[in-house]
Amino acid sequence: MPRPSRGNARWVAFQTLTTIRDGAFADLALDRHLQRSGLAGADRRLVTELVYGCVRRQRTLDALIDLLAQRPAAQQPPVLRTVLQLGLYQLRYLEQIPTAAAVAETVQLAKQLGLGGLAGAVNAILRQYLRQSEERDPLPLPSDPVTALAIHQSFPDWLVQLWSDRLGLDEAEFLCHWFNQPPSIDLRINPLRCERSQVQAALEAVGIRSTPDPQLPQALRLIDPPGPIRQLPGFDEGWWMVQDSSAQLIAHLVDPQPGETVLDVCAAPGGKSTHLAELMGDRGQVIACDPSAKRLRKVQENAQRLQLKSITTRAIDGRQLHGIQADRVLVDAPCSGLGTLHRHADGRWRQSPESVAELAQLQAEILEAAATCLKPNGILVYATCTLHPAENEAVIEQFLQRHPDWQLAPLPEESPFQAWAEANGTLRIWPHRHDRDGFFGARLQRSPLSA
Repeated sequence: MPRPSRGNARWVAFQTLTTIRDGAFADLALDRHLQRSGLAGADRRLVTELVYGCVRRQRTLDALIDLLAQRPAAQQPPVLRTVLQLGLYQLRYLEQIPTAAAVAETVQLAKQLGLGGLAGAVNAILRQYLRQSEERDPLPLPSDPVTALAIHQSFPDWLVQLWSDRLGLDEAEFLCHWFNQPPSIDLRINPLRCERSQVQAALEAVGIRSTPDPQLPQALRLIDPPGPIRQLPGFDEGWWMVQDSSAQLIAHLVDPQPGETVLDVCAAPGGKSTHLAELMGDRGQVIACDPSAKRLRKVQENAQRLQLKSITTRAIDGRQLHGIQADRVLVDAPCSGLGTLHRHADGRWRQSPESVAELAQLQAEILEAAATCLKPNGILVYATCTLHPAENEAVIEQFLQRHPDWQLAPLPEESPFQAWAEANGTLRIWPHRHDRDGFFGARLQRSPLSA
């Protein structure tokens, strides 16, 4: 089979999509193929756009293939299906690419992949889409509003149903649209090493604009594409680490104090552990636990780069915590990630109602074990980056039913997240309302009479 040049962006995108189709996670596959490609600048950005775009818009693109091709997408040879997805994505969603170039490059890719006469079919399908789209959107939608929205925005029906039940159909559409946009990149400034203004000035000096978050003192959002993160000023010096502003809220919810012992039950790769240490002035102890010793090495690497000394790691399953006592406990529970679907393009296709139910059971077991580690008068924070009530409210409600000597604790006064507080004191962030990842958080403590 003839191979296109390794420098061809569409070839790299095709290879990456093939790897994802075979089961690889989208972000890991993209990073691996980009490193091998030798591409830079605009070509790297094009590959990223094509890969994440085709994964996000998979259902919509397959619906177009069902409409325009002789055989539905599910019955197409995988190579041809991927090529058609790449071509249709460029025509439907990338206005900056001339239609003639999108068609020609896609047909050329089909030829280079050895599709032979099928390259003509690719050309015909793409041109048929262009002809039909001159007058109207060629994609017909069903009468059922949930399925119509799911096809149009490219989500599973069950997710759209979940969100429309909670928000209404119109707001659910805004949420779906938000998740289909490229994610922003937020930095969390390490106040023990520098000032936020210092990082902002250093970024400006290399042509990268940024804007501070007015509600979070350490958050800095990048406006311009940053290129390789490790090459940004201040990385080696430990001035900052990448962490979405929503995730930065969670350590504030824990509200650790200097000299305390804080247990981070599900710590890897260390974003919240290092933030806890920073908020404590690196005075006290942060015990970072995770069942994977390999993943804990990432916690250690991050702590070392940020020059934090108060973090220790333990390879422990969060359901089997024994002998640890802490003033504050953080359960940043493994979850479906339904609040971060813009970052994890394939997450919408990897989760299901069944997987959510399994995760909710795991979360309940971890919370039970973590509660035994809390000292009297301590605070336990349960947090997720999902928007599913079975993993959030239901886990908390069931825990409180099993433990009537526990209660929800009030949020710390003068905290940076009062704007996102619910009436019952829990914290919830809706991405389309607050322009940041979706998160849930709850503070728990034993009732004073039982402590």
